[in-house]
Amino acid sequence: MGAGHGHRLHYHGHSVVHRAPAHLKILLLLGFVLTVVATPREWYPVFGGYLALLLGVVLLSRVPLTYLLPRMVVEVPFLVFAALMPFVAEGPRVAVPIGGWELSLSESGLTAAWGLAVKGTLGVLASLTLAATTEPADVLRGLQRLRMPDLLVQIMGFMIRYLDVVTGDLGRMVTAMRSRGVDPRSPRHWPALARTLGALFVRSYERGERVHLAMLSRGYDGKLPEAVQ
Repeated sequence: MGAGHGHRLHYHGHSVVHRAPAHLKILLLLGFVLTVVATPREWYPVFGGYLALLLGVVLLSRVPLTYLLPRMVVEVPFLVFAALMPFVAEGPRVAVPIGGWELSLSESGLTAAWGLAVKGTLGVLASLTLAATTEPADVLRGLQRLRMPDLLVQIMGFMIRYLDVVTGDLGRMVTAMRSRGVDPRSPRHWPALARTLGALFVRSYERGERVHLAMLSRGYDGKLPEAVQ
């Protein structure tokens, strides 16, 4: 059993969570995230309860944690920012012994870092669980059922469809750069990388224009047929 069917984040399965209506899962995700965000950072046991609830849903969905955890790398920039907060925040300081050294950390910064890390982790894990158990097309239909404006749903639909196309273009351009001795990770070659990204943006913009003109030539009037959505 693999990711299969439609998108790299989706994990094909037939669990109760997979079969649940998409609009219901979206509402539950929104309610869960808002509840987590509104919870005071000092309510430590409550966050343990949130994690247990979320892990229960993951267990019910039969999506392996080994499938979800690597995809949580998207959260790394937020965790790095949270790790810096105890060092830069003002207020009372606390000494934390590490080996033979003592780090002077801000108490308010530690609390803020904890809140950002735990709330972000729970939100990302909940969102990945939704993505792993719901096909992108079902998510779009769920948003339509929740009365999200059609134009926004269409934009999201095209974004999902052409994401793989754009990333494929970028991969081929990076391969061409490396074949010419350019290392995109080297600061010395970042100007070449910037020009490549600019060319990719222009190419993607022009592709969008061509797709839009093709839609207009076929009678597009602001709403796509349900079969296309």
